[in-house]
Amino acid sequence: MRLSAVSTILLACLTISGCAARGEREAAQAAPPSKELTGSITKTSRVVPSVEIGETVSRVERQQALAVAMPTNLRPEGLMPSDQSGDDDAPVPLQRPLAMLSPSNPVPRALRQQPMQIYSHRFRDAKPINFGVSTSPRKLAVHGVDVSRWQGEIDWDTLRTQGANFVYIKATDGGDHIDPMFKKNWRAAQQAGLKHGAYHFFYWCRTAGEQADWFIRNVPKEAGALPPVIDVEWNGESSCKRRPSREQVLAKMQVFMDKLEKHYGQRPIVYTAPDFYRDNLSGELLNYPFWLRAVAQHPSKVYPGRKWLFWQYSGSGVSHGVEGKIDLNAFHGSEQDWHNWVASSVH
Repeated sequence: MRLSAVSTILLACLTISGCAARGEREAAQAAPPSKELTGSITKTSRVVPSVEIGETVSRVERQQALAVAMPTNLRPEGLMPSDQSGDDDAPVPLQRPLAMLSPSNPVPRALRQQPMQIYSHRFRDAKPINFGVSTSPRKLAVHGVDVSRWQGEIDWDTLRTQGANFVYIKATDGGDHIDPMFKKNWRAAQQAGLKHGAYHFFYWCRTAGEQADWFIRNVPKEAGALPPVIDVEWNGESSCKRRPSREQVLAKMQVFMDKLEKHYGQRPIVYTAPDFYRDNLSGELLNYPFWLRAVAQHPSKVYPGRKWLFWQYSGSGVSHGVEGKIDLNAFHGSEQDWHNWVASSVH
């Protein structure tokens, strides 16, 4: 049968896109997924989504060429010439970044300005630690969690009533990986009314500017969101074995944090662990809020002299609304302190 000119063009375009997609799938299967994780969460035996790997610029260029060559009315949905700006060497995601999408159910501005209800702590701990009567995290009024793909599907409404008054959601690591549950977790947490923010796992084998651009491309600049977090730690499971000097660490962190602060208008929070803090951050970055991991002793003993905003006191939390273990965190202050901090830090 003789094909029309339009049919011929469409067939050729679909063939090109199919070959490109097959080549990308084969490349993704050949390369192992990133092993970059927060240090406190161990891998679960449950099936979890695989890590998405960002596309390279060459792939985007192919898409642009295909989109320009194809008649407008025949372009598949989402296949349009790119209008992204920024670092040309930084990869872009497989799908349109969440930062470019409007929330499906945005919280009204008036509601965002109201103090949120604080739910009391109802979490359990699979490996409870006695931090002392006066220094127990249970003495703190506002608790929350942090999550990634390892928690799988979450019942956010239930989790909130268990005491999750805030959540930090794994967004990105390095310069080309996005947590495959980030989009879903971000929207679901927002719809459930949780104060929510995103964190980036810093990768020492990628440039700081490249990583900041990747985070900005994928994390919305959303009214009401908590300040972004840079997660800095040594991770023995990572394919990147590089350990820069203290001076290099601080310089890279500063580049990353400056770019995020300029974009989001919020000073980033530094999350870290004891060994990394000892090697690089003791006595440094005094004008930045810190989120400290201390699962065996109170932060005052693990990080002497350091002021802190959040305390990650357990990596073995158990709660209704989520299967398996979850990180537990507490805000350093009273309920009123929390409301005051949110009012001053969230735009």
